[in-house]
Amino acid sequence: MSPARVFEVVAAPALATPVPEIAPELAEFWTATTEGRFLVRRCAACGEAHWYPRMVCPFCHSTDTGWEDASGRGTVYTFSVVRRGAGDYAAAPYVLAYVELAEGPRMMTNIVDCDVESVRVGQEVEVVFHRASADAALPRFRPVTA
Repeated sequence: MSPARVFEVVAAPALATPVPEIAPELAEFWTATTEGRFLVRRCAACGEAHWYPRMVCPFCHSTDTGWEDASGRGTVYTFSVVRRGAGDYAAAPYVLAYVELAEGPRMMTNIVDCDVESVRVGQEVEVVFHRASADAALPRFRPVTA
């Protein structure tokens, strides 16, 4: 197995960064985020990677699943520019998107560090972590630069 790729962990982005509730079965995932590592859950029985991480495979219902270091890369599957935020997310505009991870699953996230008008379906993105607390950083994505 190759060493894990480490990504940037940044503090205090403009977009709200809520502190997640850390369930015991997700503690390894959240610890990795503070180290700049992105993990996905993969089923040993059927080979499928899945998101949201859970102990039971949503494809074959096996409990033989485990964490693996992910590439942290993906493409924008679909997105929306939120122009009228509310509450903690009043600092609009921002991009809410589904990113198709290189490992296969799609995850809802934000596209950051770019002009909201420049985001496109199919655009290559990479993970960046926004620190939420000492125990967790939120995975968000930014466009891959040449």
